[in-house]
Amino acid sequence: MGEYILEMRQITKEFPGVKALDNVTFKVRPGTVHALMGENGAGKSTLMKCLFGIYKPDQGDVVIDGEVVEMTDSRKALGMGISMIHQELYPVLQRNVMENLWLGRFPTKKIGPFTFVDHKKMKEDTLALFNEIDVDIDPEQLAGDLSVSKLQNIEIAKAVSHQSRIIVMDEPTSSLTSDEVEHLFKIINSLRKKGVAIIYISHKMEEILRISDEVTIMRDGQYIGTWHADELTTDLIIQRMVGREMTQLFPEKTNTPSEEVLRVENLTSIHPHSFKDVSFSLRKGEVLGIGGLVGAQRTEVIEALFGLRGLQEGKIYLHDKEVHIRHPRDAKKLGMALLTEERRTTGIFPMLTIVDNTTMAALPKYENKFKLLNDNKRLDDTKEGVASLRVKTPSTETKIQSLSGGNQQKVLIARWLNTNPEILLLDEPTRGIDVGAKYEIYSIINELASAGKSIIMISSEMPELLGMSDRIMVMSNGYMSGILDAHEATEEKIMELATAGLV
Repeated sequence: MGEYILEMRQITKEFPGVKALDNVTFKVRPGTVHALMGENGAGKSTLMKCLFGIYKPDQGDVVIDGEVVEMTDSRKALGMGISMIHQELYPVLQRNVMENLWLGRFPTKKIGPFTFVDHKKMKEDTLALFNEIDVDIDPEQLAGDLSVSKLQNIEIAKAVSHQSRIIVMDEPTSSLTSDEVEHLFKIINSLRKKGVAIIYISHKMEEILRISDEVTIMRDGQYIGTWHADELTTDLIIQRMVGREMTQLFPEKTNTPSEEVLRVENLTSIHPHSFKDVSFSLRKGEVLGIGGLVGAQRTEVIEALFGLRGLQEGKIYLHDKEVHIRHPRDAKKLGMALLTEERRTTGIFPMLTIVDNTTMAALPKYENKFKLLNDNKRLDDTKEGVASLRVKTPSTETKIQSLSGGNQQKVLIARWLNTNPEILLLDEPTRGIDVGAKYEIYSIINELASAGKSIIMISSEMPELLGMSDRIMVMSNGYMSGILDAHEATEEKIMELATAGLV
């Protein structure tokens, strides 16, 4: 075997109107963590899909252990010892852990002429696997009852069960707490010691510099270079990713908050273990950040504001007049819009076009007297949204699933702006988006606030909260633990409030 366990040589892949990969070379050594970085749309996911047999390259070779192989499908890739853990996990929620782990390859036993699933062996094999990667999960627990981090551990165990020698991890820490990240890194280090090669895709610079041995950077479908991680800094990575120096991570604020638009008093969820007694206000032209640890009930509060969750008590005032929001249609009529945290599962309609996705929330305004849609007006509004939010797409008829994450997010913002909202509720608006696209989203938020829109923004990234907010409301364990003005807020003060009352 040569120096590299994997070589992808001169890989090119084109889609209608887009050259996704242009003569890309990528080499990985065994027993290393190799980070693959680039802005959304740089071609990272397309390259990995060529490796995993989801796409067939137009030209170029995939070389495993010095031999050229043709990845015809994902089954072939698994057989070659390659596994891929996707950012979005899709377990069978109604089945238990071990059934998810061994799906499609259950151990069997014969009793007379009949063949049955051997549940005892399946449980034993599952426990042995979990012991190998230091995971403590009940094999008989329903997958639907597990946290994201535990579902991810099942995917890692599945990769190990295939005797995978190359494991691709796509944004593995995007939904994990700091403790869960530490446990993931412990698993990665144990796999690295056994000679497994990890291809690690992430936008989190600190993680990359900490866990990686080597870093490959791509830009606009092209290979830029590979460096040892200890040669790099965050600034160098950003410069090579975007092709320019990023002197500012956040745009200069131009908004001026004025009179109160929204007031919430003693909001308490109908669910006993959710948020309680939450009160705050929102001003015209203000960006109100909401911080807190995972499980602080931040998402639940803004979903209740939008009519997605029931309230036991509390009052909502809009322009000093009490309003009752029992359904999202009530919130929309009152000029509210909600950008959800999980754009792939609760945001985009992947198989539909950009036109369909952009106009989805405002269909009644396109209906004529016969209840038919005016497609010309839909197209005009979509083109306006694409232009104003600088969406990169070959066409407005392109399916949204083929766009990068940053551009998908811009389309979702265009969708809600198309309803002409007064208040925008943004839940983790830059999650899973690269540093260049983040800046563009920040600029859009800043422009909207400057135009008088009022914005509530949940973020788990401390620099984002500090760099974008006029005030920061911090939640802890379902309670509002404090509100800080931007000029007095620090990471330490936010963390102090975020952990208040936690044992």
